[in-house]
Amino acid sequence: MLIIGHRGASGTAPENTLASFEKAISTGVQMVELDVHQCTTGELVVIHDDKINRTTSGKGFVANKTLAELKEADAGGGEKIPTLREVLNLIHRRTKVNIELKGAAVAASTVKLLNEYKVNYGWKTEDFCISSFDHRQLKEFRKLDKTTGIGILYDRHPDGFDRLARDLQATSVNISLHTVKQKIVDEIHAEGLEVWVYTVNSKHDFERLKKLHVDAVFTNYPDKFLSRKV
Repeated sequence: MLIIGHRGASGTAPENTLASFEKAISTGVQMVELDVHQCTTGELVVIHDDKINRTTSGKGFVANKTLAELKEADAGGGEKIPTLREVLNLIHRRTKVNIELKGAAVAASTVKLLNEYKVNYGWKTEDFCISSFDHRQLKEFRKLDKTTGIGILYDRHPDGFDRLARDLQATSVNISLHTVKQKIVDEIHAEGLEVWVYTVNSKHDFERLKKLHVDAVFTNYPDKFLSRKV
C-alpha cells in the first residue's frame, strides 16, 4: 500500500511547510501531498486554505497577497509559506509528489512548472500526480498535459466516477475514510482504477483498509506506518 504524507508530516510539523515535507521524507514516505494556490504576483504557493488565517500568523486571502506579503506570515515554528518551486527543490526527487489544485485557475501554471522541472531538473512524469475536488480544473490540466496521473477527489460517494475517469484518463479515485466501503472499492477497481483514501491516522483504520485492498492512504502521521528505522 502506498503511504502518502498528507501536507507532509502535518501531524507533527506545521502543515505544508518545508519542515513538514522534510520530516515526511525522513520516515521513508513514498509520496507527499500538498496544496497549491496562486498569489497575486503569479507564484504557486503551497497552502491548503484560500485564506492564510488558520495556518499562519497572518490574515487575508492568498489570491489577494503578493509573495512578499505571504512570506511575512509565520506558518508555525518560524516556517514560511513555501512556493511550489521551493518545495520541489527541497524534495529533489527523493519522493513522489501529489499536487492538489486549489484556488482558481492554477492548472495551467502547474503544468508549466512541472514541464520546467521535467525538462531542466531530471524529474519524470511518474514523479507527479495531480488531484482536485474541482473537476473542472482537472479537465483543464488534462487538456494541457496528457500523461501525468490524475486522482479524482470526492468528499462523498463518488457518483459518476467512471465516466469522469474515462474523460480524464484518471489513474485513481480519492475518497474519504468515512466513505470507503468494500462495494465502492470493488466498483472502482472494476474500472481499472486505484482507490486512494484520506485521511488515515490510526493503525486500526489502516489495517481495515488493507483488508479492503485499498491502494494508497494519505496520513498526517507517516511515521506510524513507515520509518527508515524499521
